[in-house]
Amino acid sequence: MSIAARRARERAQRQQLIITAARELAGSEGWDAVTTRRLSERVEYSQPVLYSHFKGKDAIVQAVALEGFAELAGKLRAAREAGGDPKAVLRQVSIAYLDFARTHSALYEAMFVMPIAIPFASEETPEELRETFGEFLHALEPVAGKHHLGTFAEVVWAALHGLATLAHDRRIPVGLQQDRIDLLMDQLVVRV
Repeated sequence: MSIAARRARERAQRQQLIITAARELAGSEGWDAVTTRRLSERVEYSQPVLYSHFKGKDAIVQAVALEGFAELAGKLRAAREAGGDPKAVLRQVSIAYLDFARTHSALYEAMFVMPIAIPFASEETPEELRETFGEFLHALEPVAGKHHLGTFAEVVWAALHGLATLAHDRRIPVGLQQDRIDLLMDQLVVRV
């Protein structure tokens, strides 16, 4: 292995170490606890080393969010590929989305609540976001009926995001989540 290749590998490993430490710290103490000082202590690198990888906390949150989108896309894909009739597939994808939001609340916050400089719905949208939205498109295509597929996916995604956020903030009872999903499916899905 060349020296350049080894250095690139070590740099990528340090960067991943910082991202992982940020995720863990946010998961246990919230995003307010994630500071470059705390991260440098956790990863045992100086703050200048952190800044050589990321411009600051916002860039770290952005990297965490991109990692989260890749994970969410995988969860949605697995739910979609589990099969069934089109309504059942959409239901499975919806449950997977809400389960992800519930079990990865700090990660979900980085992806959808915190301000991040990631372009959505544009030519510059990163592949991780495209894959996640693509999973919604695949799940919705058989049930979209006369609706524009992209717009339909945005509405379903917005509804799921609202349910996830309200449940996280304990604004709605968590125990009725399945009923909400059933109601949403009944209202949105064209009979196929």
